[in-house]
Amino acid sequence: MNPPQRPGATLWSIAAGPLVNVAFLVILSSLGLLNRSTGWLDAIPNVHPFVRTLWFINLGLLIFNLLPIYPLDGGQILRSLLWFVMGRAHSLMAAVVIGFIGVAGLILFAVWRQSVWFGILAFFILSNCWGGLKQAQALARLAKLPRRDGFACPSCKTPPPVGTFWKCPHCAKPFDTFQTQAHCPQCGAEFPVTMCLDCRVLKPMREWIVPALGSAAAFCLLLTAYRIT
Repeated sequence: MNPPQRPGATLWSIAAGPLVNVAFLVILSSLGLLNRSTGWLDAIPNVHPFVRTLWFINLGLLIFNLLPIYPLDGGQILRSLLWFVMGRAHSLMAAVVIGFIGVAGLILFAVWRQSVWFGILAFFILSNCWGGLKQAQALARLAKLPRRDGFACPSCKTPPPVGTFWKCPHCAKPFDTFQTQAHCPQCGAEFPVTMCLDCRVLKPMREWIVPALGSAAAFCLLLTAYRIT
């Protein structure tokens, strides 16, 4: 799934996973209650233990996934809730720090139980926490950059940063695509879509223009494009 980079959309997309386990628990519990009144599961020797095993598996998965350890579903749900009050970068940083604490506890548990599988799981979570830390640091640097007036991402509504953060795939030279109107100033290549550095969505340059600018701003944009070409 690739939800819009907003806390509400991210929260619902992540919560869908545990909700599936909740739905299975409701269905399996209903089958258990139905069996008490009809006894149809007991009449088939292998079905009753199978349904009971599925119930415990789903419960275990639900509890484990809801642990507030990034990148488990619980950790990402916590990050989405913190996003409402702390912002995108700081919420990810807080979730990652809690994830590192959870990894430390998981490593101790793996050593205590002498479990290779828990050790592998701890390494997997640790690597994801490290990647999340790098992403949070990059988002924090991105949030501090000055933003360009008159433009906003059509998807996340965030103004683009000012600077040479886009790279031409033809000549590999960095440039500011909003200053040059989606033209590479080195080789003159024109790009049909522009990527948002915040949500990574690709949209045509014309969709980035804020409507409130009016005709005067549109004339300036056309003039800039004319000077480049």
